[in-house]
Amino acid sequence: MQRFKGKLPIIWISIFTLWAKTTFAVFYIFHIHTEDSLQVATILINPLAPLLLLMSLALLFVGKKNAAFIAIAINLAVTLLLYFNIVYYRFFNDFLTIPILLQSNNARDLGISLWKLLEPVDILFFIDIIIAFWLKGRMRAVLLFRPKVGLSLACILFFINLTTAHIDRPELLTRSFDRQMLVRNLGIYNYVVYDVLLHGQTKIRRAAASERDYDELNKHVLSDTPANPAYSSIAKGRNVFVISLESTQSFVVNEYVDEQELTPFLNDLITEKGSYYFDQFYHQTSQGKTSDSEFIIDNSLYGLPRGAVFFTNPQNKYNALPKRVKEAGYTTAVFHANNKSFWNRDVMYPALGYDHFFSEMYYTITKENSVGWGLKDADFFMQSLEYVKKLQQPFYAKFITLTNHFPFALAAKDEIIPEWNSPDGTVNRYFTTVRYQDEALKQFFDAIKASGLYDNSIFIIYGDHYGISKNHNKAMSTFLQKDITAYEYIQLQKVPMLIHVPGLEETKTVSTISGQIDVKPTILNLLGLEQGHIQFGTDLFASNREELIILRDGSFISDTYVYTNNRCYSHRTSMETNMHYCEPFFEHVKEELELSDKIIYGDLLRFAN
Repeated sequence: MQRFKGKLPIIWISIFTLWAKTTFAVFYIFHIHTEDSLQVATILINPLAPLLLLMSLALLFVGKKNAAFIAIAINLAVTLLLYFNIVYYRFFNDFLTIPILLQSNNARDLGISLWKLLEPVDILFFIDIIIAFWLKGRMRAVLLFRPKVGLSLACILFFINLTTAHIDRPELLTRSFDRQMLVRNLGIYNYVVYDVLLHGQTKIRRAAASERDYDELNKHVLSDTPANPAYSSIAKGRNVFVISLESTQSFVVNEYVDEQELTPFLNDLITEKGSYYFDQFYHQTSQGKTSDSEFIIDNSLYGLPRGAVFFTNPQNKYNALPKRVKEAGYTTAVFHANNKSFWNRDVMYPALGYDHFFSEMYYTITKENSVGWGLKDADFFMQSLEYVKKLQQPFYAKFITLTNHFPFALAAKDEIIPEWNSPDGTVNRYFTTVRYQDEALKQFFDAIKASGLYDNSIFIIYGDHYGISKNHNKAMSTFLQKDITAYEYIQLQKVPMLIHVPGLEETKTVSTISGQIDVKPTILNLLGLEQGHIQFGTDLFASNREELIILRDGSFISDTYVYTNNRCYSHRTSMETNMHYCEPFFEHVKEELELSDKIIYGDLLRFAN
């Protein structure tokens, strides 16, 4: 024992602390669901192979004399990788991908939100590194670690990891859209390597695509569900207002907080003549969030399993909704008081067929009229309307709001209702900004009526994605007075979808299962334009539409069953049921997502003519 006095087996200590931090994060921050001891064992094993591999290769190339430096450097680098995923996961409930990391232009705009995601407990992920730096000059490192043995052990553990993962999920590597499953079975570090390989593969797919791929695709994507002729052309020649409500979920509609109505204007509009409300409408976004919702609605294609199409494929040819209406004589415009490069919009919008993009440079933004992510919704709508009045009619105009965005900040003078009283500040503030957004929407409608544009227009109002992530399930459970199971969390992915056509006598709430993928064919039918061949959605008014909505992670909602988090639920009872009821949907869900990916990755619409 005297021989090792004053020395530390620093390589093994670093491997152990990294393993401990990783498994803690997987179980208690990422909340990876496990069903049996095999899945638990897989999670415990999977960090070890990449950690052993990293340490062994570094020692072989850098040298054993630098063992202490190597251990500390690798510990810091791997901890940062883990921590960035932790911060990202706290809001997005997802893991970082290479396309997301390459979207560095978004980092400046995300600054306010990121600070809200940091927690005091985070220092625990770095405490071992701080101690190691402190001890580095006082105690020498003893190796007790043979790099070649480490490499052999890493290979053995990696083989064991792949074997257990294959037993649990045989088709694992073909389900790249399900990152929860990938991280559970491969581990966070092996997942990063897999993601790098996928990123490289996607660059090759466009070059390898051919006209034959498009011809084959055409056989599968042609919709056999016709649009409803009763609603065809009811808005022909009208101006189109498409309004994206930031982070707005359907549970706030017709809801009260402390006897205060959250969305009084939206509630009234739903009951007005000429209004059609879809109360079983789901967002289908993934890592692209608002940009995903824009892409899905404009194209009736799914977003990508990794990153955002706005960044990864802006050079593609699209047969998007703005392009279609533009060909029919419409002026097309987008209004969004944010940096024009955020989500690469200034590059993507021309590819989708937009004539004009009114970004933040077109608005007067001051300290008084901005909060959180930028210009307040009320000022945004009023300033936007001045540009709308100058557009040549008919026009197709999309408006993207900002105020109801995490962290849901609002000045006290703008609070119409006080914050809810719970231990969760995010949920408390959410209700306040939702109420503000609803009031801003009311003022916008009043101004449109005063401008003379109202009667000859049609309004499409929808929520872009969730606002309250599963990290706030405890507060949501208190508010909704029920447990937030995986089934209930899927129900919280419903967002408002309202079509308002002034002058019509009919008022209707439509309760068929639907989603953002269905908006493009619906608008085309309402305007009396031909449906596109390559689209995955169906007219929301179609009488015999299939009631099945697919989410980007492979979850789905039908009128009978819900599949999510590797569990099957009865839609009638909301209770978990036997998996064999959901299995008949699996192949269709997988095929549809893969076909959409093939269109985007291969840029197949360039072969349309």
